[in-house]
Amino acid sequence: MFVLPEGLPLELTPFAFLVGKWSGSGVISYQAKTQKVEHEFNQTVEFTYDDQPFLSYLAKTTLSDGTALPTEVGFWRLSKKPEAADNGPGLLPGTGEKTILTREQLEELRNSDGGFDIEVSILHPSGISELYLGQIKGARVDLSTDGVMRSASAKEYVAATRMFGQVDGALLWAWDIAALGNPLASHASARLGRVE
Repeated sequence: MFVLPEGLPLELTPFAFLVGKWSGSGVISYQAKTQKVEHEFNQTVEFTYDDQPFLSYLAKTTLSDGTALPTEVGFWRLSKKPEAADNGPGLLPGTGEKTILTREQLEELRNSDGGFDIEVSILHPSGISELYLGQIKGARVDLSTDGVMRSASAKEYVAATRMFGQVDGALLWAWDIAALGNPLASHASARLGRVE
């Protein structure tokens, strides 16, 4: 039986299966213009929360030989209309009372497919920032980039999709990218086990 993590904000209950620390291995397999890139890797992913209505995301990855790959950081949240009680922009504190105070009010956010619309922002140290839109339905997340921002020093990267799902207690994910002049294609996937 699954138990909700203690103190999980009501707005994050659709994300409850993700919460915690996960570790495992995966494969990078990407067809660059002139060659196919293939590597095995190890990864640790953490989804954490405090009293705010979002999950914090941290993914650390190393090749099987120990070479560090870029760390990802990000935030996952329900996609809903902003309200006065929400913090921001910047450091501005929210005012007033939240509108989602009961399970029934949360259920009103379900989309026509029976899931919840979500927004995910992920930042890479290489000068790339991704904004994903998608849905979480049961123990599955499907995401597509709504926008990719690159600094002048970043390599070409124009779009991506990601899928996360819990199967038999493991967290599986797959990531497709359009980069380096290539169309959207399979990039990497992994199977992670819960460690905390």
